[in-house]
Amino acid sequence: MTYGLILALVFGYLLGSIPFGLLLTRAAGLGDVRKIGSGNIGATNVLRTGNKGLAAATLLLDALKGTAAVLIAGHFAPETAVWAGLGAFLGHLFP
Repeated sequence: MTYGLILALVFGYLLGSIPFGLLLTRAAGLGDVRKIGSGNIGATNVLRTGNKGLAAATLLLDALKGTAAVLIAGHFAPETAVWAGLGAFLGHLFP
């Protein structure tokens, strides 16, 4: 592995580990989404708070963090885009 691939993997992981469901519900004053429903911080559990707009924003931002990782890494070195996507996926699953 070259340093570029490792950097892309770490960059993707850092972007993927941003917990948008938790951040948005706290910013909206709804408290900790992990104490509601399934305890997950994803869009479906945010929907259980009763705020459809917040759930849609969570879904969109969760999708965009992976997209951003791939596009940014691919802009600098196209061969690293897949590694950035893998990092974002792993960061989303294992923050």
